[in-house]
Amino acid sequence: MSIRSTVFALAGVSACLGGIGISPRAMADDDQPLALTIEATEQEATEQTDDADAPAEDAVEADAVVNDAPETDTTATETPAKEEASTATSTAAVPALAPEPPVAPAPVAAPAPAAAKTTVTTTAKKSATTPAAPAAAPKKPVLLPGTGSLVKGIGDDFEDENWKWNYNHPKSSEEQDKRMRGPMGRSVNGRWFEGPKRGTPDVVKRIELPAPGLEGSTHGLLIASLHAGIPGRTTYQMQQDDLIYNMQKVTGRGMSVADNPSVVTRVYMPPFEQWEKRNGPTFGFRSGCYTHAIITGEDHPDKGRFGLEEYWPGMFVCFEPANPKRKTQDSAYLRIRGGRNGGEIRGPKIEQTGWWTLGLSFSPDGMVHYFASPGVDELTMDDHITSQFPYGYRTETLKTFFYNVCTNDDGKTWSTPWVIDDPKVYFVKRQVAATPKAPTKR
Repeated sequence: MSIRSTVFALAGVSACLGGIGISPRAMADDDQPLALTIEATEQEATEQTDDADAPAEDAVEADAVVNDAPETDTTATETPAKEEASTATSTAAVPALAPEPPVAPAPVAAPAPAAAKTTVTTTAKKSATTPAAPAAAPKKPVLLPGTGSLVKGIGDDFEDENWKWNYNHPKSSEEQDKRMRGPMGRSVNGRWFEGPKRGTPDVVKRIELPAPGLEGSTHGLLIASLHAGIPGRTTYQMQQDDLIYNMQKVTGRGMSVADNPSVVTRVYMPPFEQWEKRNGPTFGFRSGCYTHAIITGEDHPDKGRFGLEEYWPGMFVCFEPANPKRKTQDSAYLRIRGGRNGGEIRGPKIEQTGWWTLGLSFSPDGMVHYFASPGVDELTMDDHITSQFPYGYRTETLKTFFYNVCTNDDGKTWSTPWVIDDPKVYFVKRQVAATPKAPTKR
């Protein structure tokens, strides 16, 4: 059975504080689509697994998490915004129905072979003497994500058949109600942990890829949420859950921008009919960074004083549902966090679903560079979106990277199902000038 024609469906979901488990079920007939069933298995979701490679401190790095939320407006220009702002979504009446399960990502039709990444513009010929339009000026080269060498011990390809997530519900919600509910959820391999500020996605599950991706890759990680926010409460506002990579296990306090660090990941964007029908952010690919500045954190004991400030640049995938009155179709775009004054910047429109490659790089001058491209090919300058000093900061240290899953916290509507694969971190070994030897006396 061709994987291009494989359809994944998540059915039979029952979200509860005990956790969610998922088990694959293949249909016998090769001509029928492959089904993937989520079954509520409290035992799997809450089972504790001892692993020698996963030290207990893996999931307790509380300051590695974020305490902000994406804006829910769809402004096309950069506007001032605080990192902690969280905007409510529509509070239209919700029909009293049982929660519907998330629909697992289904493969999209293979796109036509992509042309070269250089853009050619054609216009109607007005006359034989009409001069040709000048070619677009090439972009100034910046640090490409994926440049240099891989950082050993960082990343995850999700190919290990023993990959498992321990939920440890109820999830943490320190951002909303100041309650950090330990122990935090974590992966058995010790590479991922639940965000103490906002908690784990309701579904964190290794699955077969919904469509061919990177060469040699067969599995990725499905993340989705139904009950974001405070456990046991419904806010009818946009909430988000965090899946954070444990870079501190390898890099300690982080990587200096003097080493030109960068992060590259692949993300599967399902067909638009499977997206949560809500205007606003639905997925985030972010980083945790440090610089020295005036501390702004509301709960930080040194707020208002000069010190080590943490912030979280990255990008959100934002959905715009079809509007019959305006005769628009379902669409999506990238929103960049953030500009020099802290505002978010509207990025490129997502013209096709399926696999995308996202990248962030951090150059020695403290600037953050944002890249995105459809497909799984390596990033180039044609995929460069923008370069910024978010909040006017010059980045000093890359601490970690993480993913956000956003949903309207109504207790009934699942988030868009996202599949991530093969995140990697790179660096360029800094060049140290040799110290000239002092002349020796004879």
